[in-house]
Amino acid sequence: MTSGAPAFMPSSRSLPRVRTVSADSRDKVWLPGRAERRADAGVAANARLTASNAAVLLALLAIEGVTVLRVRALLTPHVFIGMMLVPPVLLKVASTTWRFARYYRGDAAYRRKGPPPLLLRLLGPAVTILTLVLLASGVVLLLAGGSWLPLLLKVHKASFILWFGAMTIHVLGHLGEVFRLAPRDWLRRTRRDVTGAGIRQWLIAASLVAGAMLGFLLLSHVGHWLALAPGAGQ
Repeated sequence: MTSGAPAFMPSSRSLPRVRTVSADSRDKVWLPGRAERRADAGVAANARLTASNAAVLLALLAIEGVTVLRVRALLTPHVFIGMMLVPPVLLKVASTTWRFARYYRGDAAYRRKGPPPLLLRLLGPAVTILTLVLLASGVVLLLAGGSWLPLLLKVHKASFILWFGAMTIHVLGHLGEVFRLAPRDWLRRTRRDVTGAGIRQWLIAASLVAGAMLGFLLLSHVGHWLALAPGAGQ
C-alpha cells in the first residue's frame, strides 16, 4: 500500500446508483396521486348529495304517508306534497344514475368505493321506475279528464302498492348510510372535508323550491278533479 493512499477505495461497481429525477418526472410521479384524491372527493361528494337528498325525501314521504290514510279528506296536502317530491326525486335519480354509470364504465374511484349489496343493486332500477310511474300517474290524474280517470287511478294505486314494498326494502338497506352521511354537509366540523358542500345544499334547496312552486300550480286542479271523480279515494 503506497503512502498517502486511502485505506479503502470503493470501485465504481460497489457505489450505489443515485437516480436523478427531473422536474417533469416529479410531475408525472405526483399528478396521479392528486388526481386520485380529486376523484375520491368526487365520489364522496356524490354520496353526500345522495344521502342528504334521501333524508329530505324520507321526511316528505312520511308526511305524504299520513295523507294516504285519508286521501280524500286530505287530498290538497296529498297533491301538494306529491308535487314537492318530484324535483328531489329527479335529483336523486340523477345522482344515483351518475354513480351507476361511472361504476359500470370502469371509473377507478367508483370501483374503489364498490357497489351496493347485490339485492339493492337489483332493486334500484325497479324502485326508480315505480317511483317515476307513481309520480307521473299522479300528475296525469290531476290533468286528465273523463274516461281516462278510472284507468289512471288503477295505475296510480297499483304502482303505489308495488312501490311501497320495493321502497321499504330500499330504505332499510340504505338507512345506515343516510344517517351516517346526510349530516356531514351541514355540520361545521365535517362540511369542509369534501369541497362543494354549499353547492350541494343549494341544489337540494332549489329542488324543494321548485317542488313547492309545482305544488301551488297544480292545487287549482284539486277541486276540478274531485268534481269529476266524486267516488275516488274512498
